[in-house]
Amino acid sequence: MTELHLVRHGPTHAKTMVGWSDLPADLSDTDALARLSDHLPDDGIVVSSDLVRCVTTADAIQRKRLRLPHDPQLREIHFGDWELKNFKEIEAEDPVLSRAYWENPGDVRPPNGESWNEVCARVNHAIDRLIETHKGGKLIAVVHFGVILTQVQRGEMLTAEEAFSHRIDNLSVTSFKVTEAGWKTTQINHTS
Repeated sequence: MTELHLVRHGPTHAKTMVGWSDLPADLSDTDALARLSDHLPDDGIVVSSDLVRCVTTADAIQRKRLRLPHDPQLREIHFGDWELKNFKEIEAEDPVLSRAYWENPGDVRPPNGESWNEVCARVNHAIDRLIETHKGGKLIAVVHFGVILTQVQRGEMLTAEEAFSHRIDNLSVTSFKVTEAGWKTTQINHTS
């Protein structure tokens, strides 16, 4: 059995769509970071997206845990031309496309960005590779909202719409146990 603990990075405080933009995380709540680190397995292996908000969050909770190289395949959804725009701006540009993207996630993509299905394929491949390489281990991946939702969808066997209904807070943990028989969700959006 492999444990997979997905940690959402610290807050960026951006009020826009932040995908591949490299915004820093606010890690000033050191008590929350300590509680988060205490909640995670001491013998876990830490990996993160290569974006700074994940890298620095991983640094803050690493302690004496083994650290793997940053993985760009664990990046957030690529919002393309919608990057760093708010919902009102996106809706004003193309109300039909923006509505379709959120109401029917799947093959719809933002201009020059990724569809939900493309994000799922990218992230699933990266997670499968980590699980295969560290079979029987305890993986702690510091990642993004969308990345966590891809695995909630997978682990809970949900539709994309159902997965999007989950709340995933900054500095929360979503965990799974992965065996040859399948995935078992042990917690979603646990905050310490």
